[in-house]
Amino acid sequence: GSRARTAHRSSSRPARVHPMVNHRLLKEYKEISKAKPDPEIQLALSDESDIFTWEARLRGPAGTPYENGIFELSIKCPSTYPLAPPKVSFVTPIFHPNVLFKTGEICLDILKTDSWTPAWTLQSVCRAVIALLSHPEADSPLNCDCGNLIRNGDMRGYRSMARMYTAIHAQASS
Repeated sequence: GSRARTAHRSSSRPARVHPMVNHRLLKEYKEISKAKPDPEIQLALSDESDIFTWEARLRGPAGTPYENGIFELSIKCPSTYPLAPPKVSFVTPIFHPNVLFKTGEICLDILKTDSWTPAWTLQSVCRAVIALLSHPEADSPLNCDCGNLIRNGDMRGYRSMARMYTAIHAQASS
């Protein structure tokens, strides 16, 4: 009967695509597309045909060594998003205690599975990364050299290194 056909049709869907996922990411995509441009965050799909891979361009916060820099992030959403956090990393090299210099990996609590909540959006994740630029956490450094400068009270050394990396790597090409 019709029940068997329905069961067969639903089981032939690809198992790895979570039905809620595309819906949620599409919703975020539509909201971002409709919103007024944000001077601090530009968020877009890396490839229009892949809803799971995004890129963001963040403006370095005023009053920090990252001021006037434009930093590119790579955002990869798992198929279980928003139940699981996206993988977010800096593409632009940055001197920051909570960013692993070689890979751009970011140490940020909300991006860890046990702290993540589906209430976060890609936009709010970007805001949290900007907040991290303003308030580095030197106690859990991924970049130990940078963390040590801050922990040893050498804020001048940290700021000048961070400013230098920003000047070299994060200047807008306009």
